[in-house]
Amino acid sequence: MPVRILSEARPAGTRRFVSATMAIGVAAMLASVADAAEVRVMVSGGLSAAFRELLPEFERASGDQVITAFGPSMGKTWDAIPARLSRGEPVDVLIMSGDVLGDLIKQAKVVGDSRTDLARSPIGVAVRAGTPKPDIGSVDALKRTLLTAKSLAYSESASGVYLETELFKNLGIADQMKGKRRMSPDETVGQAVARGEAEIGFQQISEWNNVEGIDLVGPLPSEVQKMTVFSAGIAVGAREPAPGRALIAFLASPTAAAIITKTGLYPIVSAGRK
Repeated sequence: MPVRILSEARPAGTRRFVSATMAIGVAAMLASVADAAEVRVMVSGGLSAAFRELLPEFERASGDQVITAFGPSMGKTWDAIPARLSRGEPVDVLIMSGDVLGDLIKQAKVVGDSRTDLARSPIGVAVRAGTPKPDIGSVDALKRTLLTAKSLAYSESASGVYLETELFKNLGIADQMKGKRRMSPDETVGQAVARGEAEIGFQQISEWNNVEGIDLVGPLPSEVQKMTVFSAGIAVGAREPAPGRALIAFLASPTAAAIITKTGLYPIVSAGRK
């Protein structure tokens, strides 16, 4: 079932813009929506921490109620966004890997001119809390760490796809990794690492936030780092496109940038709102 994040509904006509920083651009979009709306959003893990923290401000400012479903941008798990779309789950706003969102635009499932890039996300490495942190300070050190590790965990979404299709091959160790790698389709990478079922975990740094039982080692070396762009767009056939666009504008505004940064992402502030 979708995860629901609900706020107290407000009667039509009682909109208040509680944040002065939303007055430029975003406020105008919010004001154009006459009545409180129920906006359905699908969010992938990379932006979920920032979204959870920013959502109450948007709901207070707009008076709208946001119903949120969380899931990976790709993969075959039940809660993956592509799987939700294939089942026909209703959605107004999609927030996910920009590459996948671009594919959905080509498939006429997302309105092309609604795409807004929100943040860039680096991949980070974590280990079970209290265990020694491996050396990943250089490409050679990372390669040695991967070769000596007994087990690895990573998601089947953007970061995991990069490891399997590019990183291991570019390091020349793809064959050596086959016996020790573990995809995490049904749970977070952090859970596998925290239980000791994987010696090292790889995931978007923003997804390590508030995961108990792990220690963040740091980001991949810059030479082999993969920045994933997370983007938002309006679903074709959205029931609430105007409030959806207002939400996207809010997430791309300076108001949201500080929270996005705090959760380990690099915000992309929309043109005209810098």
